[in-house]
Amino acid sequence: MNELMRISGVTGGYFKNTVVKDVSLTVEKGDFIGLIGPNGSGKTTLLRLASRVLIPQAGTVMLEGENIFQKDLKSFCRRLAFVSQDIAVHFSMSVFEFVLMGRIPHMKRLQFETKRDRAIANEALVLTDTLNLKDTMIDELSSGERQRVFVAKALAQEPSLLLLDEPTSHLDIGHQIQILDLLKKLNRDKGLTTLMVLHDLNLAAEYCNRIVLMDKGSIFKEGVPDDVLTYQHVEAVYQTVVVVQKNPITKKPYVILVPGVQ
Repeated sequence: MNELMRISGVTGGYFKNTVVKDVSLTVEKGDFIGLIGPNGSGKTTLLRLASRVLIPQAGTVMLEGENIFQKDLKSFCRRLAFVSQDIAVHFSMSVFEFVLMGRIPHMKRLQFETKRDRAIANEALVLTDTLNLKDTMIDELSSGERQRVFVAKALAQEPSLLLLDEPTSHLDIGHQIQILDLLKKLNRDKGLTTLMVLHDLNLAAEYCNRIVLMDKGSIFKEGVPDDVLTYQHVEAVYQTVVVVQKNPITKKPYVILVPGVQ
């Protein structure tokens, strides 16, 4: 695998509030990385720093060997797509029109979409099981439907690197598996590199080839699921008692919560 993104000594946050502290992380082409950690550990902030939403207070983020802030915005958006945790919408347009906006980085100024652009947007709707919603107004969707439409828009960008902040948070278990199966298939078949925040440790264990466990703005442990998801690491960071066993089918780590009150 070859290096796609390098995050070097990045510190950042919001105004005077520093959330991420001196974090370094390398994303290789073909990676499928899960960012995990308790609330407030810096996962979302790290994604925002890596996607130009926030400017680092210190450190650099390199994409394909170039500082992300030195890339032309359209060029940057052709290489990287970011699906935020915030999927609220304050406007009305059809789902198809919204997903078609993912093609903007590939268009010249004042250029109308082509048949190919429309075909790519349509395919993104098919992949995310939202084709039946294409004529629905986006502000009329449920949270789960809107989550899948936002993923479709990101796929329409045809990025090399996809960043997602809790892509399963608004979905029922069936659509959680559907979305993660889709992302894993795109990762395997098309080489789509993925870095995403997940709260479900067991989903992270099943799908990710690498896991980054964050705590208090820093990386606590990084590696393959077996190395990161030990009961010692989980208890140290989440401050709760767990049992970690093997999934009997996949043999991946499976975290079992132990209630404090029996």
